[in-house]
Amino acid sequence: MANTYNRHTASSVGVVASTIYTVPASTTTVLMGCHVANVTDASINVTIKAAGITVGKDIPIPSGSGLDVLNGSRINLNAADTVTVQSSAPTSADVIVSMMERT
Repeated sequence: MANTYNRHTASSVGVVASTIYTVPASTTTVLMGCHVANVTDASINVTIKAAGITVGKDIPIPSGSGLDVLNGSRINLNAADTVTVQSSAPTSADVIVSMMERT
């Protein structure tokens, strides 16, 4: 099995859930980090899901702040699983997820 470290990003995430990452076929992934930054002048709330399960719901992020969603935890994902982020305000969040893919 080959291990590949990777990252995926999304900018201007808003009120519609954005798929940040989808696990490729024949791959398992260890989600190692997920950071969300509020890029607006007002507080926002974000919801993060992994494999269809809510990791955090309506988490407040003050203006100009960021959030380490996993806080050192790891989440195992299987082929076709997704990571999605949704914000309470339009074009308000930037997201980066870090992972190790096993093929």
